[in-house]
Amino acid sequence: MIKLIVNNQEIEAKEDSTLLQAASAMGIVIPTLCFHEALGPHGSCRVCLVEIVNGARPGLVASCTYPVEEGLVVETNNTKVLKTRRIMVELLLARCPDSTKIRGLANDLGIAEPRFDKENESCILCGLCVRVCREIGINSVGFIQRGTNREVTTPFQKPSEVCLGCQACAFLCPTGAIKFEDVAEERKVEKWKTSIKLQRCSSCSRPFFPEPLQLYLKEKELLVPENIGLCEVCRRKSLGSRLASILSRKSTV
Repeated sequence: MIKLIVNNQEIEAKEDSTLLQAASAMGIVIPTLCFHEALGPHGSCRVCLVEIVNGARPGLVASCTYPVEEGLVVETNNTKVLKTRRIMVELLLARCPDSTKIRGLANDLGIAEPRFDKENESCILCGLCVRVCREIGINSVGFIQRGTNREVTTPFQKPSEVCLGCQACAFLCPTGAIKFEDVAEERKVEKWKTSIKLQRCSSCSRPFFPEPLQLYLKEKELLVPENIGLCEVCRRKSLGSRLASILSRKSTV
């Protein structure tokens, strides 16, 4: 175990952990936007900045990427950290003024409105969607260009031919920039002009599940065979019927 001091409190952390993980384990809250525990650290939003006040490299660092070190002295909410964090959040709020999550962070930091010109974007380029799609093994989306022209899109900015329609990207997106909608027999993601065919329920014929996602789950052996092809409503009905049959047989014994 590694011993370090965070906010004047001595704590112990595992050798392979980051400052964010060590602080979180002790109940110390550090805000994040681009971090998710299921994915590797990225350090793009800079909201999780903390200050190292000793050692060979003192200064502000991204806590989600910086590894714990023996004897480090760290501050997570001193004047320097909060001032810099306010600027980061203010810039993000100017970029995505309609984001509920960023607006909440701004309120926590006492920011009513940003001083900077509003861009009215919906994406903060945190990379969560890119990283989760890569982790799944699909790579349906990625970054293109640099600087102010940087964006997340599909290869060659054409409708994706490999998207599973799993909605993991939308689930992780901190700003709600990615939206899926089921229309007739297709699941559509307007942001990337992509449509995924939905499979029909074998019982009620309602379109309910993306075909490529079902194939993916079958290949990974993550589906219960008896549930393949049944929508959620019909699965519940099927399970209810089986349970009722079992209880009925027991009551006659």
